[in-house]
Amino acid sequence: MVAHIEVERRLRVLRRIFGPKRDEVKREWRKLHSEELNDLYSSPNVVRAIKSRVMRWAGHAARMG
Repeated sequence: MVAHIEVERRLRVLRRIFGPKRDEVKREWRKLHSEELNDLYSSPNVVRAIKSRVMRWAGHAARMG
């Protein structure tokens, strides 16, 4: 039970970090599935992906500010 709660918490944090994904077929935004999050998290470029998201947000904030 405790392990399941920890997994859910980790997935929630990863969903927050990686954000939504654009479904090109349906043309709508959706949450990432658990398998997709595990693939992203296990890749060696996870730090690069997070930094890219931070830089994208910083650019957005600069344009809006």
